[in-house]
Amino acid sequence: MASSRLQINFIRLLSRCESIASEKRVETEWRLEKYVGALEEMLVALRKSPSKPTVEVMTDYTRKVDFLKGLLEAEKLSGTEKALANQFLAPGRTPTIANERMPASKTVHMQTKARCTGEMRNELLGTGLSNKGNLETDLRNRRGLALDERQSAAELDAVLQHHHNLQEKLAEDMLNLARNLKNNTLVAQNIIKQDNQTLTQSMRQADTNFEKLKVESERLEQHTKKSVNWTLWLMLILVSFTFISMILFIRIFPKLR
Repeated sequence: MASSRLQINFIRLLSRCESIASEKRVETEWRLEKYVGALEEMLVALRKSPSKPTVEVMTDYTRKVDFLKGLLEAEKLSGTEKALANQFLAPGRTPTIANERMPASKTVHMQTKARCTGEMRNELLGTGLSNKGNLETDLRNRRGLALDERQSAAELDAVLQHHHNLQEKLAEDMLNLARNLKNNTLVAQNIIKQDNQTLTQSMRQADTNFEKLKVESERLEQHTKKSVNWTLWLMLILVSFTFISMILFIRIFPKLR
């Protein structure tokens, strides 16, 4: 697949950024940060482009841009933190341009690690090579360079081991927290389950009581109706008996003249 104009410009700018990153920059250097920002924008445009590269190429481009971003972020740190951050940077796996024997990002990574190791050695040991001095002092420093490198490597291993122990302790604490959270969740789930069972039983008991109350209400209503009927018939019988008695009384005892 032929490279698009956007991809060609991206490769040129990426190669320029890797070249700048390989140089020793001053604190006032601003170009690399601006260029990396432009690389991010071009990478987003490449993802949306109809003629975008293959997935493997895009993955390598993303890896290189992330490496440059991480390099800029690491340079804002100091001492041990800077060296540790550079250890976790992941450079690109393929050359950016055709005439590169080794990927430029890997070269930048090795140079940066070496520079950070020297800075950390100077910070930890409180020593540094002076640009001024006589030939004898320079020779002694050169002889002790291998020993300093071994000492700095040991110090770096100790720092990395310390951070590794902290990460393991943090992971163990998070695991214990997750276990406690799981146990609390199970206990709460059991309590809610028991409450639901109790509520279900209460609702069933309420339904049963309602049915019983309904039956008793119907029986009471029927009983009330029966009582009313008997009273009515009793009153009718009493009235009829009184009426008949009066007629008989009149017939038996006529009015005196």
